[in-house]
Amino acid sequence: MNQPLLNIAPRATDALLTAADVRAAAERIRGNIVRTPTLYSATLSAMTGAEIWLKFENLQFTAAYKERGALNALLQLPEERKSRGVIAASAGNHAQGLSYHGTRLGVPVTIVMPKTTPTVKIMQTESVGGQVVLEGESFDEAYTHARRLEQELGLTFIHPFDDPAVAAGQGTVALEMLEDVPQLDTLVLPVGGGGLASGMGTAARAINPDIRLVAVEAQLYPSMYNLLKGTALPTGGDTLAEGIAVALPGQFTSQVLREILDEFLLVSEASIERALALLLQIEKTLVEGAGATGLAAVMDNPELFAGRKVGIVLSGGNIDTRLLANVLLRDLARSGRLARLKIGLQDRAGALFKVAKVFHEHNVNIIEVFHQRIFTHLPAKGLVTEIECEARDAAQLQALVAALRREGYEVKQVETE
Repeated sequence: MNQPLLNIAPRATDALLTAADVRAAAERIRGNIVRTPTLYSATLSAMTGAEIWLKFENLQFTAAYKERGALNALLQLPEERKSRGVIAASAGNHAQGLSYHGTRLGVPVTIVMPKTTPTVKIMQTESVGGQVVLEGESFDEAYTHARRLEQELGLTFIHPFDDPAVAAGQGTVALEMLEDVPQLDTLVLPVGGGGLASGMGTAARAINPDIRLVAVEAQLYPSMYNLLKGTALPTGGDTLAEGIAVALPGQFTSQVLREILDEFLLVSEASIERALALLLQIEKTLVEGAGATGLAAVMDNPELFAGRKVGIVLSGGNIDTRLLANVLLRDLARSGRLARLKIGLQDRAGALFKVAKVFHEHNVNIIEVFHQRIFTHLPAKGLVTEIECEARDAAQLQALVAALRREGYEVKQVETE
């Protein structure tokens, strides 16, 4: 069995989660969730040097794996608790999964969300039967209110990750992956609160003691990384992977993960964006930021995965369409297919025509043109023209820039972050 690479003393308690718990959850939820496929990606394998297998949890009814844990927890409640109802604090996939299956089972579901929650997430939760209560300006305030309502109304609180029943349900993802592709020797596990990683890791380790378990967290929210590694990296920021943007990781889940993980990686926002765009372009599948972190980790660390048979969970597909558009356009810009060029011109008739002629000669499409006459370092008779354009690739774009400079134009390309 692999020795965990995390330098942490093991806990001296009985097992908090077992493979038997995960197998029992699989039997419990069978037929009520989508048994999603695990498929080989020839293109991503060629790009990474590893054998890449993708688990499409974005094909669940609510487009995320969270249904599994929510349903497993609901099915284990006594009838009296079911009739009273359940409550959770969530503005994401847990809210939808719990609401959907609670409604299907006749269990009243209340979801407390911060007042800042986007309207689309409120509507999605209500559309599958959840009763939404808006309280507080942050998740912490919403969570505190949910625990208060739990006591006042006699409801059962179902935690999005720090609950053995929830984690066992999430672990069924690994059972299916290793049943479909038993030769997998590595799993890449997205980590926020740790429910998915602890459940999958527990199940996978029992099936194959030598399997390599690699956790991945967004660089802006290294909360579990800090806890397990003993570091103090800053936590917070506007991450694309909001599904795993957890400030305080689970107490139960962290105890499980400290014993089973082999490696823990962090991925940048640019890497998450790139992976998301690749999955849409290559696999024709839509994932949210958290669902792209596994591929991002493999692409950022090819030496750790070269030659290995790697299973990656596409954990969810719920992403705002406007945000998706921004990610795809930014990816085009990074690849050199989309650019904004600042070009200094003389403010006279025909100046723009001459520039456009160079674009035409290099077959680069002009999308938009902006003139700036005031906020410029050029003389009063000069202006700066910003031209958004579309090229075939970075080489074609650089050939255009070189040609413009040969014609005597001052050209600056606006870089993406």
